[in-house]
Amino acid sequence: MYAKYKILTISSVLLVTAFAFQSCHHAAETSEKDTRFQVTDTLLNSLLKDTVKEASALTQLTLTGSIAPDENKMVKVFPFVSGVAQDVNVQLGDVVHKGQTLAIMKSAEMAGFTRDYTSSTADINNTKRILESTEDMYKSGLSSQRDVEQAKADYQKAVAEGRRAGDVIQINKSNGNGYEVKAPLSGFVVEKNLTNNTQVRADNTLNLFTIADLSTVYVLVNVYESDISKIQTGDPVKITTLSYPDKVFDGKIARIDNMLDPDNKVMHARVTINNPGNLLKPGMFANVMIKAKSGETLPFISSNALVFDNDKNYVIVIDGKAKVHIQPIKIAKTVEDRAYISDGLKPGDRIVASRQVYLYESLKD
Repeated sequence: MYAKYKILTISSVLLVTAFAFQSCHHAAETSEKDTRFQVTDTLLNSLLKDTVKEASALTQLTLTGSIAPDENKMVKVFPFVSGVAQDVNVQLGDVVHKGQTLAIMKSAEMAGFTRDYTSSTADINNTKRILESTEDMYKSGLSSQRDVEQAKADYQKAVAEGRRAGDVIQINKSNGNGYEVKAPLSGFVVEKNLTNNTQVRADNTLNLFTIADLSTVYVLVNVYESDISKIQTGDPVKITTLSYPDKVFDGKIARIDNMLDPDNKVMHARVTINNPGNLLKPGMFANVMIKAKSGETLPFISSNALVFDNDKNYVIVIDGKAKVHIQPIKIAKTVEDRAYISDGLKPGDRIVASRQVYLYESLKD
């Protein structure tokens, strides 16, 4: 009886032990499964998402160019009279203001203009007195209507001559020292062909000065024949210079010349850019980056959403609610922050756009 009870007790202990061992094993398996990484709705909702879009692919051209003044804001200064230059007050590169005296010339022609103006002023005064006297005499019956009309005509001619002489003096500014060459606009002296004691002739085709307003300037871009079909008016441009390598100037192609430069066999595209502080000077070398259309349509995403691993590119694609997977892709080209995709994605696909490296490392295991 005792032996039978002993066997029953031992069997019960073994059964309990086996059940406990099985329960522990099952709990261990459950614990192991729970430790595997899972994407939850909460995690996915906390991430940024992006949708794959489609557009005409851009290509980035890197060209060279040079800074040039805007011809619409540049004036060449010619003399209106002959003479000898004195007191040349400006040098090449100086900043001048509209109406500022650039130089003074001793001119015999100016003496003649001054004489004509003085003579015309005297004629106006004289003919005016004669007209007034003739009109008084006409009222007294001592002169005829014809005399009054003649006096009036003489006075009108004197006034007209006085206006002409005054306009000549006004155009040809002068002071007691001679003819004043004045700046027609504010800007920089970019060309100077005059020094003290230079003899100047009014019929000379060489200008004395060139004044340019550099608040806006041109960039003359050298476009090679192979790139002509890739650019068009309005394409955005980024410009850097050797003088300011860390500063980027933004602009757009304003005009494209329709002929090749015969010397270097390039076509020029003109980019108008603002020049705050007049940092850019005519003649500066410029590096030009143009975003141009390549003619093909491709899906694109932000390059910030890419994961690069083992010489390949990946993205995290959202399949549905709390479902994602790693998708290998092929990149056709990258232009600034856009990555154009040749394989692996299609327009409308949704991808993870933040913490994608964390997800990639967690999912690839």
